[in-house]
Amino acid sequence: MISGFESIQLTTIILIVVAGFAAGWVDAVVGGGGLIQLPALLLVPGIAPVQALATNKMGSIFGTATSAATYYRRVGPDLRTAVPMAAIALAGSFGGASLAASLPAGVFKPIIVVALVAVALFTALKPTVGDLTALRHDGHKHYVVACLIGAVIGFYDGLIGPGTGSFLVIALVSAMGYAFLEASAKAKIVNMATNAGALLFFLPHGSILWGLGLLLGAANMAGGYLGARTAVNQGSKFVRVVFLVVVAALIVKLGYDVWEDNFA
Repeated sequence: MISGFESIQLTTIILIVVAGFAAGWVDAVVGGGGLIQLPALLLVPGIAPVQALATNKMGSIFGTATSAATYYRRVGPDLRTAVPMAAIALAGSFGGASLAASLPAGVFKPIIVVALVAVALFTALKPTVGDLTALRHDGHKHYVVACLIGAVIGFYDGLIGPGTGSFLVIALVSAMGYAFLEASAKAKIVNMATNAGALLFFLPHGSILWGLGLLLGAANMAGGYLGARTAVNQGSKFVRVVFLVVVAALIVKLGYDVWEDNFA
């Protein structure tokens, strides 16, 4: 088992740092940083898939915590919605991670691609959606919908993971009526909890490569801080554009995986 950097070339370490920074930036704006970070980890010689997944989560939690704190200071998202949503998402993520080893991700990938295409079309064809916050629910229903979103997407993040932040953002925009900026701020708090839930499962199994995880964490923190500040300064329209770019990249990546699994 790899414990540090002994068998890793300097160019690979540099690539991982760059990927971690870029992933932190993307995650802070709209989510989907795993699309960049996880493939970079899989380049490490001898790394097992479960080690890559666990180390990816460790690096990501540093970035999501940093961007969540930055959003909180500059946007002030309503914690009465975000905190219970995050708590449910943490439990869902732990449950998903516990099943990840026994259920092949290939079973779900075609469904995820279809869902991402629908998300992209919805966002592209409704250019005013997410410009301003106009909540669709009030009272108890608001919190019930938020917790349902947290449970479903938290479970998905623990089980598979790609695009979790993007799914959180679009769910908060479309199902709850938040503007993209406010949705991103809440999504970071929830995404931090889903990363923590998966880590609670991975930690006792010794799957985390601590040296790489801490290196990724530092790069993620820098990217997450810059990404959150960029999103706040540029506003919801900027977040919407980045969201569409990231979702398109996810569609291409997962679509290629489906093609490789079934037709190659």
